Amino acid sequence: MYVRQSGPAGSRGPSRTPHLLEMNRTALRICVLLLAGLGRAAAGQEHDHNDENAPHSQERGPSDSHWSYEDPGQWAKHFPACAGNMQSPININTETTIFSPQLRPIQLSGYSLPASQMLALKNNGHTVVLKLPESLAIVGGYAQQYRAVQLHLHWGSPSEPGSEHTVDHKRFAGELHVVHYNTKYENFKAAVTQPDGLAVLGVFLEVGPRENPYYQQILKHLHSIQGEDDEVFVPGFNIAGLLPDNLHLYFHYNGSLTTPPCLESVKWTVFNQTVMLSKEQMNILVSSLQTDDNRLLMNNFRQDQSLHRRWVLASFEPSSSRERQVPAGGGTSATAAGHTSSFHAGKHAGCWLCVSCHQPGTIPPPTNLLSFLGSQGMCWLCFSGCSLPSRCWLSCSTSTRTAARMHGK
Repeated sequence: MYVRQSGPAGSRGPSRTPHLLEMNRTALRICVLLLAGLGRAAAGQEHDHNDENAPHSQERGPSDSHWSYEDPGQWAKHFPACAGNMQSPININTETTIFSPQLRPIQLSGYSLPASQMLALKNNGHTVVLKLPESLAIVGGYAQQYRAVQLHLHWGSPSEPGSEHTVDHKRFAGELHVVHYNTKYENFKAAVTQPDGLAVLGVFLEVGPRENPYYQQILKHLHSIQGEDDEVFVPGFNIAGLLPDNLHLYFHYNGSLTTPPCLESVKWTVFNQTVMLSKEQMNILVSSLQTDDNRLLMNNFRQDQSLHRRWVLASFEPSSSRERQVPAGGGTSATAAGHTSSFHAGKHAGCWLCVSCHQPGTIPPPTNLLSFLGSQGMCWLCFSGCSLPSRCWLSCSTSTRTAARMHGK
């Protein structure tokens, strides 16, 4: 369409020729389409990396960046952080974990939700995600408070286990992750790129003799979200029921998201006590959902990553024993690692050092060096018969002097 100037017959015709005007409008349309496409691409990239579902979002930036569990070796090509030195999951070697008396019980707030509060449950093609309200929070056990964002699950196949973390190279049937962000940041988007931005609670799942009523609140809806991007709203329930009864016993380390973009912003808590589901419930979990190409969604776990000189702390004193411990009268939970009053930590288990207020994660000086640093009187002691440890953890306290064990590989 174009506009003619009004005037007597024979006066000047249109202000622009139809051909030129249409060309300009065609060019304008092309520019608008290009800008819209760029905007969508940019928005998609921002969503993938910063949205609250980023740990398990469907990555669709460039056409070749759609990641899958079939080729985890390719993740780093499009998500460089996946090749970092603080990646998750890891194998938890109970012979080299460090007992830390500074680790306090995990305390939760707002985890019991009324049935009237509806929650979004979604199959995103990689896992099942339950979106959580920010009223759920970790209020104890961490230096800061963390608000809940979502929870999701990892599993194997009908014949193979599928937890992400392993304990002494034992893989469990499945694993629950509850994702939180640090309240010192405005939102998940701001927190996910910070070293202390996220806290994830990890729970091992095993097959037991009875149905788990809390997990049933999720599993009974999976038939409604079989296809990728299917979503259903489910009644609220006691989210704490998905976790072990004992929140005092856990492993702690610094790591990453276990899926692209693999950002190294997670302070991990992996509980020692496992949670049991019935065999039928586990079968529902591993055989209900489909991926984007209509295949069964199975084996959605990443292999364990190298520690790269990181230390794994324990809130209890693990033993080197692999013996399973089932709570009396329970039958619905067990322990991932034994725990006793003595800590067998390898060939250098007899090495102790006295220390006050030292940042965890630093490399100790040679063991033949005795030094006193600062007003806190931090001391390093030499022990006969002990070689230089490859790892050690130093309790951090501004007012008390504590003892921590040094050990080798």
